[in-house]
Amino acid sequence: MFVDRVQLEVRGGNGGDGCLSFRRERFVPRGGPDGGDGGDGGSIIVVAREGVNSLVDVAQRRQWKAESGGHGSGSDRHGRSADDLILPVPPGTLVIDAVEEFCIKDLARAGDQVTAARGGKGGKGNAHFKSATNQAPRQWTRGDEGESRLVILELKTIADVGLVGLPNAGKSTLLSRLSRARPRIADYPFTTKYPNLGMVQIDADRSFVLADVPGLIEGAHAGAGLGHEFLRHIERAGILVHLVEPAPADGSDPVENYHAIRRELLLHSRDLEKRPEIVVITKADLPESADVERRLAESLNRPVLRISAVTGEGLNRLTGEMARLLGREA
Repeated sequence: MFVDRVQLEVRGGNGGDGCLSFRRERFVPRGGPDGGDGGDGGSIIVVAREGVNSLVDVAQRRQWKAESGGHGSGSDRHGRSADDLILPVPPGTLVIDAVEEFCIKDLARAGDQVTAARGGKGGKGNAHFKSATNQAPRQWTRGDEGESRLVILELKTIADVGLVGLPNAGKSTLLSRLSRARPRIADYPFTTKYPNLGMVQIDADRSFVLADVPGLIEGAHAGAGLGHEFLRHIERAGILVHLVEPAPADGSDPVENYHAIRRELLLHSRDLEKRPEIVVITKADLPESADVERRLAESLNRPVLRISAVTGEGLNRLTGEMARLLGREA
């Protein structure tokens, strides 16, 4: 199961109360105040961790509450401070305030973290208020309540290269040929339901991460299909590889299909207009592919690659071009 967006209620633990107590011992006639302080409540901390690929674990519960601190007691015994509650998420997760709708923290890299809800401070026992002029204080304070807030965790896949295109354009097949990833592959649209990541090895020292983004359709920027769910996963990609099928099953024009998806990308985010793009005709073994390559190259006024993930034609050239644009060429 893959989850890339979830809303949670997070609540820090309450601080423990301070204690009102006086020392009472048989042979100590002048026992003073000995009420201990309360312990601090635990905070809820969201941490980006390597190896976590989905928000499914934190989505199992919609309410997360850290433990409260222990109460103070007599004999100057302080209450135990509660442990923080850690929520592990994938790198690339945004932590968003669901009420005010602002980004609290972008956990872009493994090890990044943010306190989503702070635990309450422990209260003070009466021993804390002892002084030369107040030798028998009866003051004590309750622990503070922990913070509570609604947060949205939203995952934006981190990849060096993002594969985009219409459903059934061959993205999953290409990913499986260039990496060890094994996405679901079938001869019908919308086989891919969530982004798949694969590591492409250039040589012993150089590699990059390739993401297969689920197929887009016209109107995706406005939410058609699962538009918003898919489009956010390409926002962090360093370069885009746009796959074009030369012989769509619905009889549509491949050149028009390219421009339609390109419009969807730019309507979603104008930042994508500046992103380097490699245009690739897939299924080079089909007779129509050469003509589509020529027409699309003329339309864009720049070279277009042609590959076949089945026969391997053009894959080395494509990998080299991706490495070049990423600055990882030899």
